Amino acid sequence: QVQLVESGGGLVQAGGSLRLSCAASRSIFSISTMGWYRQAPGKQRELVAAIARSGSTNYGDSVKGRFTISRDNALSVAYLQMDSLKPEDTAVYYCEAEGPYRAYWGQGTQVTVSS
Repeated sequence: QVQLVESGGGLVQAGGSLRLSCAASRSIFSISTMGWYRQAPGKQRELVAAIARSGSTNYGDSVKGRFTISRDNALSVAYLQMDSLKPEDTAVYYCEAEGPYRAYWGQGTQVTVSS
């Protein structure tokens, strides 16, 4: 069992930056992939970024070049650095971890970008 707690969300002006953190309750060394997803009101949850244990990354088209995902296996934390934020980035951001048998989700953190 893995519990995930996101932090770092908040209100920021367009063009600003935020860094989200996802702290896991135990070692994430066995977690194959950690990802960040987001869900805006009235929209489906979508992939923002994902990082494999190897360090390889994958980004949604709308955030490529602006967001950076990373993970620190020793600290059991995943990060999402978000730069050049736009109002359309406003959403609840969720952390996800893919374990050997199932995926785990955090409760989400709100990110609001004002124009």
